[in-house]
Amino acid sequence: MSLADSLKSLNEFDINDLDINNAGIWPAPVKFIVVLLIFGLILGGGYWFFVKDQFGRLERVQAEEQNLRQQYEAKAYQVANLDVFKSQMAEMEETFAALVQQLPSDTEVPGLLEDITNTALGSGLSLQKVALQPEQRRDFYAELPINIEVIGTYHELGSFVSSIAALPRIVTLHDLTIKPNGGNSEQLSMSVVARTYRYRAGE
Repeated sequence: MSLADSLKSLNEFDINDLDINNAGIWPAPVKFIVVLLIFGLILGGGYWFFVKDQFGRLERVQAEEQNLRQQYEAKAYQVANLDVFKSQMAEMEETFAALVQQLPSDTEVPGLLEDITNTALGSGLSLQKVALQPEQRRDFYAELPINIEVIGTYHELGSFVSSIAALPRIVTLHDLTIKPNGGNSEQLSMSVVARTYRYRAGE
């Protein structure tokens, strides 16, 4: 049968005449179309029930692969720099130990108060007050506030502050206030809170 005859028979064919029991006598073009439809349904169903899930699984596996790759790179970097990390840790421990040694113990606080008193007098100041305040506890250390009041000239006050900073123990100055001392234009009154720190070992 020629192509023209096939098209003619297809045009003359009424779809209502289709009978599945007589599929053998259907025109060839109709058989071809039905086969294509069935083939398409098979492909679509196969994709929907089998291939689609595999694509989803593939995407999850690819994402997991990327995550594992990043973890591997991070661990490989850590292993490659392990010696450097150990060296840095040792340096940090040495630095921490050196700082802890600069923190006074309970028995050294009176000596620190004496150092502050001698520093004030050595700077030419008139010492009005040196009073240790209640201890303030932090995570691994304790702060020991000391209220100080002195009278002297501007240069004497500057010398005192510099000398406090040069003490072998860690002492920081806070809440510093300077004001004229009465009618003497050269004399100034300074109040300041000196804070020293104690390491709370095993508390």
